[in-house]
Amino acid sequence: MGQKRPLVFLGIAMGIALVTTYMVYQWLQGQRKSDVAAPEVVMEGVSVAVASADIPWGTPLEGKTVRVVMYPEDGVPAGHFNDQDSLTGRVVLTNLKKNEPILESKLAPIDLKTGGVSAVMDPSKRAMAVKVNEVVGLPGFVQPGDRVDVMATFADPRGKKSSSGGREEVTKVVLENTLVLAIDTQMERATGEEKPVPVKVITLEVSMEEAEKLAMAENGGKLRLALRSPLNPEVKKTKGADFKDLMSSHQLIPPRPKVVRRPENQVEVINGTNRKTMKF
Repeated sequence: MGQKRPLVFLGIAMGIALVTTYMVYQWLQGQRKSDVAAPEVVMEGVSVAVASADIPWGTPLEGKTVRVVMYPEDGVPAGHFNDQDSLTGRVVLTNLKKNEPILESKLAPIDLKTGGVSAVMDPSKRAMAVKVNEVVGLPGFVQPGDRVDVMATFADPRGKKSSSGGREEVTKVVLENTLVLAIDTQMERATGEEKPVPVKVITLEVSMEEAEKLAMAENGGKLRLALRSPLNPEVKKTKGADFKDLMSSHQLIPPRPKVVRRPENQVEVINGTNRKTMKF
């Protein structure tokens, strides 16, 4: 009997282990089958419509370009929208970055549903396109929304004739602080060329008077653009530059001639008690 006692204890321990394992297994199965209600997450704040991607100006808004995010109540921007439906078809007047709030001040009037250049124009101005080459058009630098100065180089009818028989040329700034509305490329065949070449077409926002100047400058001269800083709205009138101005710029200043002082001769004249010194 004494020899069988360890076997009895071993059997009892194995039985207890089996029962415990079965009970733990049943409890785990019950936990999986029970429906545990997930806690409801309540987002506090105000719904604000933002751009879901970068949106260039003149683009009509669609459902995929707008999404709604939550803003804290004290950080809601003025003129915001709470849903996507109220923005469908509205045209943006400025470039929007991803996640930037869409505000009423950045949209065209609600009755204007046509996108493109006409949506972003000043109602009192006109859109005028001019052709420029890659060098003149500052490739990669001038973008819609930038401001440029327009310079024209043409033969000065008031100037003297050059050695070749033509008139001397003059360069003059004809437009300043002009808004660039659009940039496009069209294929054009130059005279004597077999294959068409790409030509940059830049659309500018101008008044009627500026449109007349620009048409005259494009017809009779060569146009160039100068990109302006958006922080510099100053308009400065210039007289223009010709060949004489070009040659006189950055010249060395000739040294001043040395003035050699001649020795002074003087004579003292004595007349009685009066004395007088004369220099010559």
